[in-house]
Amino acid sequence: MSDTTRFGISMSQDLLEKFDRLIRKKGYTSRSEALRDLVRNALIEDMWENESGTLAGTITIIYEHDAHGITDTLTHIQHGFHHLIISTVHVHFDEKNCLEVLIVRGKAQDIKKLYEKVSSPKGVKHSRLSVTAII
Repeated sequence: MSDTTRFGISMSQDLLEKFDRLIRKKGYTSRSEALRDLVRNALIEDMWENESGTLAGTITIIYEHDAHGITDTLTHIQHGFHHLIISTVHVHFDEKNCLEVLIVRGKAQDIKKLYEKVSSPKGVKHSRLSVTAII
């Protein structure tokens, strides 16, 4: 027997039609699948905002590798947060820029600190954080 519980919801016809269009656009097989994803996303966002639970994610950084000391600075920061970093990927994006992806796992507040530290040095052109959790 499955641990799935069925329940009903009410919404306006207009909202339901918009939701159904979104479901088709994204390729969901059912309204239930789409609702489960929405609930999971809301729960993960709540974990992030309330800095609770263990999250995993990626921090992507693009930086100019010739910027004075940037490579050493980023390496030093990463060593200070070694307990969060599972793996890194370094790509020579073009002749002047590097792309680095940090795969992280830990508490939200610690991931936020790491993200702020690696995003702020001079020479970092762009950074992006993406987090998730098993819900």
